[in-house]
Amino acid sequence: MRKTERYPVEGANSLWHVYKTVPFLKVVKNFIVIQLARYTPLLSVKNWMYRKLLKMQVGEQTSFALMVMLDIMFPEKISVGKNTVIGYNTTILAHEYLITEYRLGDVKIGSEVMIGANSTILPGVEIGDGAIVSAGTLVHKDVPAGSFVGGNPMRLIYTKEEMDQKKLNAAIQN
Repeated sequence: MRKTERYPVEGANSLWHVYKTVPFLKVVKNFIVIQLARYTPLLSVKNWMYRKLLKMQVGEQTSFALMVMLDIMFPEKISVGKNTVIGYNTTILAHEYLITEYRLGDVKIGSEVMIGANSTILPGVEIGDGAIVSAGTLVHKDVPAGSFVGGNPMRLIYTKEEMDQKKLNAAIQN
């Protein structure tokens, strides 16, 4: 189950209330920073922008590929461990605006995680250390450490123990 906080709204859908939930100038600043970072080929500059300008927690040697789209309204709710790879065109959301409510949730991505291209990570999700997320996956619930997941809807492909056994078998064959 995703860990999100729910905020009900009355009248128009929650997106009509957006600037009651987040300051307009914050959204403008975040949009500019994120768009610049999406095209920046220098990983150290990109990580600096995320840490200093968006107040994200980003571990050393973490790599955000080209075109990664972070949550424009609440990027500070995203944390990524060290030596993690976020694949091309991945979207990471910390909010969702619905008809009668909006929801906010921290996204925690561990260390040594591999997230394949074109994945979408929803608010309130935790991805454990050493996990692998296959390309094109909709991450709608927590991912256990060391596991391999994929698909839409996301499903567990290999547990950590099964992944360890596959690595051991491959090492024996070589």
